[in-house]
Amino acid sequence: MNAMASLPTDHGALMDSIYRGQRHIYDATRKYYLFGRDRLIAGLACPQGAHVLEIGCGTGRNLARIGKVWPGARLHGLDISAQMLASARAKLGASGRLALGDATSFDAAGLFERAGFDRVILSYALSMIPDWQGAMHRAAAALAPRGVLHVVDFGDLQGLPRPLRALLRAWLARFHVTPRTDLVEAATRIAARHALRLTATRGPLGYYRLIRLER
Repeated sequence: MNAMASLPTDHGALMDSIYRGQRHIYDATRKYYLFGRDRLIAGLACPQGAHVLEIGCGTGRNLARIGKVWPGARLHGLDISAQMLASARAKLGASGRLALGDATSFDAAGLFERAGFDRVILSYALSMIPDWQGAMHRAAAALAPRGVLHVVDFGDLQGLPRPLRALLRAWLARFHVTPRTDLVEAATRIAARHALRLTATRGPLGYYRLIRLER
């Protein structure tokens, strides 16, 4: 089941321009450097019938895997790129409910007929969203009682050799990706504002960060 909303935003147009061709090879290529995603999925602990929302769901790769690891989960996906959602629809079929929307201002009730979700996921999305802290606030606000927000994204990369770190940052910049080095600090502020319990985990070599915010 799919929901669509008019979203004439510059950022949406930019994402469409990047992924119009890239979406066809996205999953095959990103598995080599978007680490920590499956670790996040393994730790979701979804109860039977849990409603899961991924903000910035892209091709639907994570949602499809969540459906396999946590059968019975009810899958919802939001993305600002109509191009990426086309791939997600092909991958998920009728097993997920998808919508076009802005991570910083989406109306969950209007798009998904739900005000709150048991699990909300941001997987390598914050590093591509200009107002990424606004997206985190909106994600936290979308949690149901006892819900959990899970985030995985690039860390400080400090464990990598300096030349490799510079090369990776330059490569990511080509796709308008900026690692958020103050992710934990921002998550701490959001946890306080929304009365959430924060857990932060540093991935190997500081390559990625896992954030858990629990209501």
